[in-house]
Amino acid sequence: MKKNLFLRIVFYVAGLLILALGIILNTKSGLGVSPIISVAYSITTIGGFNFGNITFLLYSAFVVVEIVLHIFRNHRYSGEAGGAIAPAAHRDLKLVLVMDLLQLPLSLVFTRFMNLFSALLPTPSDNMPSRLLVLAAGIILTGIGAAMSLNMRIIPNPGDGIVQAISDCIGKSVGFTKNCFDLFNICLTTSIGLLFAHKLIGIGLGTVIAVLGVGRVIAVFNRLFMNKMTAAAGVEY
Repeated sequence: MKKNLFLRIVFYVAGLLILALGIILNTKSGLGVSPIISVAYSITTIGGFNFGNITFLLYSAFVVVEIVLHIFRNHRYSGEAGGAIAPAAHRDLKLVLVMDLLQLPLSLVFTRFMNLFSALLPTPSDNMPSRLLVLAAGIILTGIGAAMSLNMRIIPNPGDGIVQAISDCIGKSVGFTKNCFDLFNICLTTSIGLLFAHKLIGIGLGTVIAVLGVGRVIAVFNRLFMNKMTAAAGVEY
């Protein structure tokens, strides 16, 4: 039991570190970043702010939205049931809100590692093959990191948590909700860039490849390793 818990934590932490590294490699490519961080990247580039700090603020906003959606969904279903919220529902809501709030310290640590990787990793040479290689590495590591951390079912990354919360609230699949949320972020990033810098910032070939590629990497990784990892970590599906 202790071994399973230890492996679960190791896989989870390793997944988050790999995810942070993948995100930074994505930005280092200079070819466009993934939609979920494009808003933070555009604000950072235009304002000269720290990327990790802006990402933390963005993640904090995601957590606030998650809390509001979970409370709204809980009260809506209690209203449909025709009465006051049952004690069990109160307990479930409290647990969900605690998990939402725990995303804040997780995000703080996660974005500190983003800053560390950003400082340590050099920018690739200004030629297309090098940038494409860095982009490919970033997408692969992002997919692997996301799969490892999500499969351990501990605390979700706010980028995943908000998609799940929206999906639960509107009654649509996670895949459909993710696509819509990505499109929303792309539109918002495009608007910020055109309004304040009069050009696109953070949106490019890399954005398109990230939208298509990260999901495929997650699917391939899960097909090859998910069953072995979850069995070793004692995670039941």
